[in-house]
Amino acid sequence: MSDLVGKRAVVCGSTQGIGLASARELATRGASVALLARNAEVLRATVETLDTDAGQEHTTLVADFADPAAVGAITRDHAASVAGIHILVNNTGGPPGGPLTDATPEALESAFSQHVVCNQLLMQAVLPGMKEFEYGRIINVISTSVKQPIPGLGVSNTIRGAVANWAKTLADELGPHGITVNNVLPGFTLTGRLHALIEAKARAEGVPEEKIESAMKSTIPARRFASAEEVAAAVGFLASPAAGYVNGVNLPVDGGRTRSL
Repeated sequence: MSDLVGKRAVVCGSTQGIGLASARELATRGASVALLARNAEVLRATVETLDTDAGQEHTTLVADFADPAAVGAITRDHAASVAGIHILVNNTGGPPGGPLTDATPEALESAFSQHVVCNQLLMQAVLPGMKEFEYGRIINVISTSVKQPIPGLGVSNTIRGAVANWAKTLADELGPHGITVNNVLPGFTLTGRLHALIEAKARAEGVPEEKIESAMKSTIPARRFASAEEVAAAVGFLASPAAGYVNGVNLPVDGGRTRSL
């Protein structure tokens, strides 16, 4: 499929997991992709794995989401250097687990900064080009917790909800400019974060990891975890011209696990 030929994308958190799979999906569809993450060495190795046809130019952007100003500045400079960005994929690793009652104010502030504030600065960096093109796709990879809070992820549940409402507000404001803003809500997906959560839960309960995995899969109608590529396929669709009338939605990619409509 080559429906994104001539389009330029920025994909955050793109050296692993869903972010990497999304970058590869967009590149396969023909987009030129800028990978944004904090590890320059890993970025250099990762960008070499993207599909590249004539006219595609992939690159890397090095910034740490703990420094929102740097994230915004490097994206703004990149957007200016390539004459605009068509697609922004906001994807940042979730906050550490734990009950909300135990969360410190600093943990909430840090998560808000890395997710909501960074998203805001990224949006502002790419918005001029999207308005000029009358084509923009802002896609936020968040969580099914915006529909159904996940036990043990108190800070994440709170911040993901904030991002979802940020996105819904923008969908209304930017729709007249041909810009859509949507959220992809991954369920249990085979990433490093899921493995870490399973390991932590097994350790806390004193049971084998296999028992935790089995219990988690039993809550999913599909009875399996998603692959990162399955989530990335949803990102690719929302980035495409075919999704031009899909705006302001929360799209679960969770095998049917979320019980709400």
